[in-house]
Amino acid sequence: MTTVHPPLPEHQATPDETSFEQKETAGLSQGQIVRRRFFRHKGALISMIVLILVVILAATSIGWGPIPHWYKWTYQDQPDLLPPKYDGSPTLAVWPFSSHFNWGIHPFGQDETGIDLFANVMRGTQQTLIVILVMGVLSTVIGVVIGALAGYYRGWVDTVLMRFTDLIITLPVILIVAVLGRALKATGIWPVAVSMGLLLWVGLARLVRAEFLTLREREFVDASRVAGASDARIIFKHILPNSVGVIVVNTTLLLGGGILTEAALSFLGFGIQFPDVSLGSLISNFAQSFGTRPWLFVWPGVFIIIIVLCINFIGDGLRDAFDPRQKRIPKAKDLKPTQAGAGRAMDPLGSTSG
Repeated sequence: MTTVHPPLPEHQATPDETSFEQKETAGLSQGQIVRRRFFRHKGALISMIVLILVVILAATSIGWGPIPHWYKWTYQDQPDLLPPKYDGSPTLAVWPFSSHFNWGIHPFGQDETGIDLFANVMRGTQQTLIVILVMGVLSTVIGVVIGALAGYYRGWVDTVLMRFTDLIITLPVILIVAVLGRALKATGIWPVAVSMGLLLWVGLARLVRAEFLTLREREFVDASRVAGASDARIIFKHILPNSVGVIVVNTTLLLGGGILTEAALSFLGFGIQFPDVSLGSLISNFAQSFGTRPWLFVWPGVFIIIIVLCINFIGDGLRDAFDPRQKRIPKAKDLKPTQAGAGRAMDPLGSTSG
């Protein structure tokens, strides 16, 4: 005789993905969980590696501060004029455009006067990275402080700060930076970076405010008030660390937009100007040569696209890593042990025959 057990409800036979996620992160700190989720994001991981390689190439090729250079030319050098039968085209040869790799003496080519484009693109990359770094730090500090004060105190403080934020939002960034640069006769790297940092914080401030409005009602904030903690300690010691996910993610995405803004300013003639260069100014200077020497226009654009895409993918990976609602969908090989264990637990008697 065989004992037949009634079929199990469908919801009991389905593996619990939430339980799987909890088991996977058991015993890990918040930082370890975020790091594991980020490294699981293949697009963000590859983008981070590519961005690091770009920074290393820009820093070591023509030198950067105390870092020595290995490339023959600098962005200020003017090599010998082009030979009569050489049009200045790139000497770099890679697959699939060539069957063999060749670096050559001018891998990115030369302009009409013989200036090496590779050295100029590397210098432009250095300047662009400095601009977005300064802009990112300044925008983050202003946005976090204004958003934190508005979200924590609410009332008239919130009203005044948010109306000021709305005023800044209505200002066209490119136009304001261009006017300031023209009026103050300041078009170098630092005026451009500071001007952008003073105007691009508004989005971050609104997001931080929303986060503080939610967190200020939590139990740990009430406990801090009862313990006699000051407002500054509650804001910067208790609430701000819990908002770091929003801040990091949106700052990263802000950097990507900052690169495009700087490139647009330099293209319009209001950013970094000669004798220094940026990726945007290179595109502006060589825009007229697109029909005859397209490589002069293409290479700076390629590096702008690479940097922006890498930063945006890294920001996407950080957003997924910091979002507590993100859960890993287990693969079939991860669920097999769970299913086997669930089957044994639900059918302890098994079947008997007689």
